[in-house]
Amino acid sequence: MDRDYLAELFAGFGPVTIRRMFSGFGISADGINFALALRSRLYLRADEASFAKFEAAGSQPFSY
Repeated sequence: MDRDYLAELFAGFGPVTIRRMFSGFGISADGINFALALRSRLYLRADEASFAKFEAAGSQPFSY
């Protein structure tokens, strides 16, 4: 994934900032980092309320 693709993908969120992070990109809005694009994968920030929903959809947590 490149910067332009990510900007287009998250355009519906409003203004987002895309910065280099861990050989990929960190995506943030309003100063809050909510996603990481790394090695052709997209990792979204989860909390206690959303973790089970992501897991049920087949998502896996980020790990090195």
